[in-house]
Amino acid sequence: MSLTLEGKTALVTGGSRGIGRAIALVLADLGADVAITYAHSVDAANEVKEDIESKGRRAKALQADAVSLEKAGEVIDEITSDWGKLDVLVNNAGITRDNLILRMSEEQWDQVIDTNLKSIFNYSKAAAKPMMRNRGGSIINISSVVGISGNAGQSNYAASKAGIIGFTKSYAKELASRGIRANVVAPGYITTEMTDELDDNLLEAIKDETPLGRPGDADEVAQAVAFLASDLSSYITGEIIRVDGGMAM
Repeated sequence: MSLTLEGKTALVTGGSRGIGRAIALVLADLGADVAITYAHSVDAANEVKEDIESKGRRAKALQADAVSLEKAGEVIDEITSDWGKLDVLVNNAGITRDNLILRMSEEQWDQVIDTNLKSIFNYSKAAAKPMMRNRGGSIINISSVVGISGNAGQSNYAASKAGIIGFTKSYAKELASRGIRANVVAPGYITTEMTDELDDNLLEAIKDETPLGRPGDADEVAQAVAFLASDLSSYITGEIIRVDGGMAM
């Protein structure tokens, strides 16, 4: 059996840039029709949509507030109405608002928890019914090794990413009897626009903590997601796959 997503439909939240963009394009390369959501980056989202269509796949770029349960329902309703089903959901939308806990504002805490964790609830809940009707589906939630090991200055981010792991394991147990699988991909240090802003000394320290001695590439995360989206992983649910170069061993 080869790695293919032919005939499948997928939704990637936060799919206009970085890891989300890489995931959307790899899923399309493997044969899936792919919808993405985005918050503000209209031009970047439309570029991803055009790239997906250039591969001969159907595509959607839908502006949506990840924090809104109502909007999540509307997004998934549009996909299932137009494409007939939803086979794969990748919950990737996320932000950082780093600060030491003594300096962290309530707003910084709430923004990260709402965007990173509540969005997982919103889209996973909205996807449950159409996936149950189809007696199958794969949900892949993007966490982080920070959700496993913690990190100074990122208590809000770490809490949100750890919450994703607990949520996914619970969801996997609830929906397994309906043929729906739920898994986590936990990246380590991956080169993206977000990490480009980090201090050079911090980047060197991160590399020193990574046994493979280099940052990861967004496509390396996307390949792990593609495996979990495919039928090759049909007996895997409730699992965490770290894509971190050994950082969290």
